[in-house]
Amino acid sequence: MTLRTKASGALACGAAGLLLALGAAAPAQAAGYRYWSYWEADGGKWSYANQGPATARPADGDAVGFRFALSEDSSDATRPTAAPDFATVCGGVERSAGTKRIAVVVDFGTPQDAPAGETPPQDAPTTGCARVAENATAADALAAVAKPLRYDSSAMLCGIAGYPRHGCGEAVADSSSATGATAAPKAAEPSDGGPSAGLLVGGGAVLALGAAAVWKSRRRA
Repeated sequence: MTLRTKASGALACGAAGLLLALGAAAPAQAAGYRYWSYWEADGGKWSYANQGPATARPADGDAVGFRFALSEDSSDATRPTAAPDFATVCGGVERSAGTKRIAVVVDFGTPQDAPAGETPPQDAPTTGCARVAENATAADALAAVAKPLRYDSSAMLCGIAGYPRHGCGEAVADSSSATGATAAPKAAEPSDGGPSAGLLVGGGAVLALGAAAVWKSRRRA
């Protein structure tokens, strides 16, 4: 085998090794996220809210819902199992001056949706009628019937009535092992989702060495 052939083979092996390394470094596709989704009543059915509970201001007679589940995105989100029935939830609560009544449904989800080491507080959804100030938000109504609430630093709703105890919107690695299987922490991944800088530098060095070998073999020939 000539030097040129050997060098070309080294370059090909280096490129193949880089491609394999890049493929191995690609992050696994997340199957979804565990989080509390927020819903509003629309014609007797639940509709995924287009704003968060901290800014939404339901009117007297409205119903709002919260569901903890593993969901890929808003189109895949799981609705609360109890219907948005204001008459049933708030039928015995009268409106007083300066207040409004909001029917609140809290669905803790299923054991399959629960993070590792935790179980939903109960199987059936919790309902309550919140009588709050006229300018109150959906978050205010939720706090009136299902304390304590837990939020993260970006005001994302993480826990209702103490569930779950930890975490907030974690990515789940794959649907086949959804319960307790979360993806690697974001801090450990490249910011753009691509290969790490160290891997690119190392791969570039392999290709550079191979190219140098080819150049030397051609000079000797």
